[in-house]
Amino acid sequence: MTEPQGPAPLLLLDVVGLTPRLLAHMPRLAALGEQGSRAALDTVLPAVTCSVQATFLTGRTPAEHGIVGNGWYFRDLGEILLWRQSHQLIDGERVWDAARRTDPGYTVANICWWYAMGADTDYTVTPRPVYYSDGRKEPDCYTRPAALHDELTERLGTFPLFSYWGPGAGLASSRWITEATRYVMRSRNPDLTLAYLPHLDYDLQRFGPDDPRSHRAAADLDAVLAPLLDDARAQGRTVVALSEYGITPARRPVDINRALRRAGLLQVHTQDGMEYLDPHASRVFAVADHQIAHVYVRRPEDQEVARAVLKDLPGVGLLLDEDGKKAHHLDHPRSGELVAVAEPDAWFTYYYWLDDARAPDFAPLVEIHRKPGYDPAELFLDPLDPYVRLRAASALARKKLGLRYRMSVVPLDPSPVRGTHGRLPTSDDDAPLLLCSAPGATPPRLAATQVKQLLLDLAGLSGDTTRTAPDRQAVARR
Repeated sequence: MTEPQGPAPLLLLDVVGLTPRLLAHMPRLAALGEQGSRAALDTVLPAVTCSVQATFLTGRTPAEHGIVGNGWYFRDLGEILLWRQSHQLIDGERVWDAARRTDPGYTVANICWWYAMGADTDYTVTPRPVYYSDGRKEPDCYTRPAALHDELTERLGTFPLFSYWGPGAGLASSRWITEATRYVMRSRNPDLTLAYLPHLDYDLQRFGPDDPRSHRAAADLDAVLAPLLDDARAQGRTVVALSEYGITPARRPVDINRALRRAGLLQVHTQDGMEYLDPHASRVFAVADHQIAHVYVRRPEDQEVARAVLKDLPGVGLLLDEDGKKAHHLDHPRSGELVAVAEPDAWFTYYYWLDDARAPDFAPLVEIHRKPGYDPAELFLDPLDPYVRLRAASALARKKLGLRYRMSVVPLDPSPVRGTHGRLPTSDDDAPLLLCSAPGATPPRLAATQVKQLLLDLAGLSGDTTRTAPDRQAVARR
């Protein structure tokens, strides 16, 4: 009697920023498509990490799963919050929920995909700093089960948070994530392993997608991934590598909130000489998120006023009203009353102050949770500060001594940014793509909403399977 076969094991790699242009510098990843399958991937608006990942996992659009950006205005809290971690923010059946309807013992590992906290995955690893009571922030990660934290730290060292984002962002974080993925696959043998590799996000935003340093970053990441791809092949795993968006050249920062403030629509309040955006008092304000800005309008009668201010603002390409949001599958209650889409070479700053002397003290810091919008300037040391490296070294020295420190090194000038994303791509060469190690697995073109079903098909879980939950758990323990 033939032993029942379980689902085919999968490795899903989110290689942020991967495009056909960059694939030319990544021979190991390119081989997946050459020996297996390759598809152009139609992403969603906004083409940003949290929105697209939620679409991959649920097969739904932002209008349905509710992740309308990397952050938004939480109307019930009266706060602008970006980069939340709760998985409960996503609506819709996840790919592993669908798999478990067929195979209740289906196991999943999430290595640094977003919204990891509280997900019913079997194994979880996600960045999670230690916030000490004296205000210090130290690198670390959260894991489930809890014992996995010490296993990874002992083998790989502490999660390199300061190479995951900020002026020091670089290859070390993607190398750590890659090695953590290898360890979890060896030690836990999950059916589906998700791994998020952020390295291409950094130099492509710093230097632009056509700079030789960005090409070198692609080659470096390809080399780091090689052992993981070798492991997957040895373990009989089907590999799917995809990207959420492509990064395109950026030349024009657009100060959308400053325009609204000058028009008398955005209000601030002042403490200790510093200005803070006041969403409660503002008639209109924007949550900037790369090339997308959700524009929140408190009173319906102010929508036309806001439109009049923004429609002629240089760098604004589209202003989506209710009909426009519906056409772009972005008509969710979390969205702004208007959604601004930048022109191809433009992107939105979050800046709302009119005098840098009045900027809040978090502005020159890496503070992704305090800033009311995305700030790519956090990838840079301030080029106008001749003492910036000295001050950074002094702050690091204080950190090593266990003292409080402020890494006040981020420029308030957005002009160094050379790459951006968020709007829908105009060319397949600059768009995301999907690679699969299985020949004939994909059509030439695939929508982001179809990735969930593709994974189920590759796992062999589109129909029934006969392995029971206890059988599957025994394999996982081995």
